[in-house]
Amino acid sequence: MNPSGSKPWADEDGNAYYQKMTKSPVAQLIVRLSVPAVISMMISNIYNMADTAFVGCLGTSASAAVGIVFGFMAILQAVGFLFGQGSGSILGRKLGQRQISDASAVASTGFFSSLLIGILIGIGGFCWLDTLVIRLGSTVTIAPYTRTYMIYILLSSPFMISSCAMNTILRYEGKALFAMAGMLSGAVLNIFGDIIFMFILKMGIAGAGLSTALSQLAGFCILVSPFLTGKTQCCLSFRIISRKPGVYADIITTGLPSMSRQALTSISAILLNMEAGAYGDAAVAAMSIVSRIMFFVFAIALGIGQGFQPVCGFNYGAGKYKRVRKAYRVTLLSAAGAMALLTGAVMVQPDNLLRLFRDDPEVIRVGTRALKLQALAQLVLPVCMAAEMLYQSTGKRAGALLLSVMRNGLFMIPALMILSRYRGLAGIQEAYPAACLLSLLPSALLAMRFFRKLPQEEE
Repeated sequence: MNPSGSKPWADEDGNAYYQKMTKSPVAQLIVRLSVPAVISMMISNIYNMADTAFVGCLGTSASAAVGIVFGFMAILQAVGFLFGQGSGSILGRKLGQRQISDASAVASTGFFSSLLIGILIGIGGFCWLDTLVIRLGSTVTIAPYTRTYMIYILLSSPFMISSCAMNTILRYEGKALFAMAGMLSGAVLNIFGDIIFMFILKMGIAGAGLSTALSQLAGFCILVSPFLTGKTQCCLSFRIISRKPGVYADIITTGLPSMSRQALTSISAILLNMEAGAYGDAAVAAMSIVSRIMFFVFAIALGIGQGFQPVCGFNYGAGKYKRVRKAYRVTLLSAAGAMALLTGAVMVQPDNLLRLFRDDPEVIRVGTRALKLQALAQLVLPVCMAAEMLYQSTGKRAGALLLSVMRNGLFMIPALMILSRYRGLAGIQEAYPAACLLSLLPSALLAMRFFRKLPQEEE
């Protein structure tokens, strides 16, 4: 690793990368970058669902605890996305402008900031552990399981947050295969770790937490290795961390939409657990399982969007506006097609799908209706996702922030509060689908507004 942020072969390598990103067929380029992202998202979510199924063997309360901790993990990921998406979007445009040294400084600033914040969150979490467990929505019967699992998540928080940041930076560099390797290895290790620690060593839910912590550490080591071995255009070094407040402000404001979306997802999940808790542990477990299943479905479309981001950001920075338009169309159509197929698969036998995770009649009863409603509502999400990624990749911070807070914040939280009050458990099941539908029209209008203002002429 060259501390200066430059490499003797940077011009040659950067020119080849520039030609690839601005000359390769757009659809082919998005597919090439999307496939590793889709695979890594699928494997990661297969792990999440396997973890839910494994812990489900310990009982309904333990299964609910995993869903509650998942909300906290979403907060950690939100911080990682703040620095990863913020620095990634900026460096993608810097690479499009062939400013490799500046891109390296931004990448280093984003990475080391995320690592430091992860350490501080871990320390703070241990200081207020019992309070945190209750605030996340644990009932008296769920709390002991949540506390045990949470200890290991707090230990791994620096690696979890910085891994999210590195994963995003690698994708914006066009190194989707390296990003996939980090997520893939962590997920596979986690599944085997669950089997070893939970069942062979009889550690129960503590085994699930230990497996998660070790897999996060392994994934971190794999993700950082391309930067240390010179396989990326950008370098990571303490020496090139920016000392300019403006750089930090740019990273934070650019990454804020991703953090806001993820944080609001976590807050919504916590509120959902608290509302569902009034109907018993089975209701909490059911809604947690449904969330895991539907995130797996949406992850396919999200992986396609992650392939779109580096193409969009790079070509926008290079002034190739026709390619930005085409990339958006390819992404929207591909994601919509994927969502339609997967939604159809979920709708065939939703009760049997839930039974894979927890064979409890009450969990299946509550979860089946929620799963059907969420599956149908997620058909509109490609429009929302593509619009948000379009604004963020091109540095349109205000629009990106608005799009990121709509579904899980401006619409989801009020819908949950209102519907749960007037329709009880049925309203809890209906809140997320209502938020998805309400987000459709504003997202479409903002995307149309972006392209009306985008220059027709190439730079």
